Amino acid sequence: MNGKLIIFSAPSGAGKTTIVHHLLKVFPDLEFSVSACSREMRKGEEYGLDYYFLTVDDFKEKIEKEEFIEWEEVYKDNFYGTLKSEIERIWKKGKHVIFDVDVIGGLNLKKQFGEKALSVFVMPPSIEHLEKRLQSRETETPESIARRIGKAETELKTASQFDKIILNDNLETAFEEAEKIVGEFITE
Repeated sequence: MNGKLIIFSAPSGAGKTTIVHHLLKVFPDLEFSVSACSREMRKGEEYGLDYYFLTVDDFKEKIEKEEFIEWEEVYKDNFYGTLKSEIERIWKKGKHVIFDVDVIGGLNLKKQFGEKALSVFVMPPSIEHLEKRLQSRETETPESIARRIGKAETELKTASQFDKIILNDNLETAFEEAEKIVGEFITE
């Protein structure tokens, strides 16, 4: 199968995961690419559904064996990446791959797959809005929120490097825009 890749990237808290989950309900020929990470599993998360949770050593071993299409050490000993086997698994099923990845990961995937990939940046209404969303999750410490906000300020500067930008100031409007963009891309 010559599947395509749809990449959704955004700063933490911008709503990319919510939009990706919506698209998975709308388009049966999309399948979510489960990323690998070395962070602790959060309450309510499942191995193989949300992430492939690996130890730092296991992650580094897979890097050495070149099992990742892209990977990044987001914070010290906090690795995230896309396994080659995950994309192959989805393409073998005759589906297109949809990603929910951070900005660096999204740009790396787009660089590798070129025209076969659509990269979409989900733009938050403001940094203040992001901060409120992260606080409302109640999964973050004040230190981790501050770190994520600092990172978001840098990530927002990369938006123009993506194929499309969706402003998420109204979720229903963002859903409609995402459906239109993705629908056009997978039927080209």
